[in-house]
Amino acid sequence: MKQLLASWNKLSLVVRIIIGFALGVLLALTIPTYAKPLGLFGVLFVGALKSVAPILVFFLVMSAISLHKKGHKSNMQRIIGLYLLGTFLAGLTAVIVSFLFPVTLVLGESVNSITPPSGVTEVLKNLLMNIVDNPIRALYNANYIGVLSWALVLGLALQSAPETTKTMISNISDAISQVVKWIINFAPLGIMGLVLDTIIVNGIKSLFTYGHLLLVLVGTMFFIALVVNPIIVYLNIRKNPYPLVFKCLKDSGITAFFTRSSAANIPVNMELCHKLNLDADTYSVSIPLGATINMAGAAITISVLTLAAVHTLGIEVDFATAVILSVLSAVSACGASGVAGGSLLLIPLACSLFGIPNDVAMQVVGVGFVVGVIQDSCETALNSSTDVLFTATSEFAQWRKEGKEIVIPKKVRS
Repeated sequence: MKQLLASWNKLSLVVRIIIGFALGVLLALTIPTYAKPLGLFGVLFVGALKSVAPILVFFLVMSAISLHKKGHKSNMQRIIGLYLLGTFLAGLTAVIVSFLFPVTLVLGESVNSITPPSGVTEVLKNLLMNIVDNPIRALYNANYIGVLSWALVLGLALQSAPETTKTMISNISDAISQVVKWIINFAPLGIMGLVLDTIIVNGIKSLFTYGHLLLVLVGTMFFIALVVNPIIVYLNIRKNPYPLVFKCLKDSGITAFFTRSSAANIPVNMELCHKLNLDADTYSVSIPLGATINMAGAAITISVLTLAAVHTLGIEVDFATAVILSVLSAVSACGASGVAGGSLLLIPLACSLFGIPNDVAMQVVGVGFVVGVIQDSCETALNSSTDVLFTATSEFAQWRKEGKEIVIPKKVRS
């Protein structure tokens, strides 16, 4: 038994996850009735990650800010610029693809059980209210905007604290990081439960419904991940971007695909940044921030489904309006994490640009939930992996300016 466990631990996390995925599919298709209780492993795994992620972010950011030395370069301006640029280009690409391959929907009954934001003003108001949220409530509700704001404020206040206090906070941060590593080791079991539950509840055929819409959504996300993002990386580091792109997709995107939560994937991204030898002062802030504002996948979802509604209703759209939609989808996507239901609930906001009634827009949201099994997984994988990609790109660009060699490890063990 010990030899078997040792052999299992020698495998990379990605291989173990693939094994867990395959086992989940096999159990769901062969003995669904008996295997159904195993879906609890998926709920426990995601629940554990979501539980530890807010407090991890809080102490990591607070520790990094309190220990920050004046004059130390953090590259945060470049990273934020890359986040915003990537999100806008994703929205613009989605608009272009939607015109090249127009999608029409069969709209049924309205979806009235959820309430979308009424406009951009409400989204921005919610964003500001999240910033000043009670710190305990922010941790409890996983309000990462509030967690970040309090961690930044307390970190700045603690810069003048005794070194022993800073050391204690750093030690707590390290301890929580260790807990996260223990949880991540259970990822294969958790992925098995998630896949098992998804197939049993939705059926294997549900993954192939709405093929054209899914093809446009997923195809655009792949285009961003494999074409647009590599171009952005190359323009910054002037080296072949694909080793870094593939590493981020493999080590971050795969886990994000299955957990379907950027927040739950924050610990995974932190660990990947550490193993890429990135500056902890930078990534301890940029990764949680990216989980909030770096939303290329969400921008794609908003643009594609909005234009699907436009094409279904036969509304004419000129180029200027399409560009406005790109900007609106990017701005809305940045606020998606603060709205219950994520990017889908911001579709009515974009639909309002074309005068589409809210009841029709909510039917489009309903279609979004139908394809959400695949759409949300791919969206989260793109969003989360790009957080690491752009953080690394910013630092590698700084290394290039300083004449340092940019070395991307060929193998990152988890």
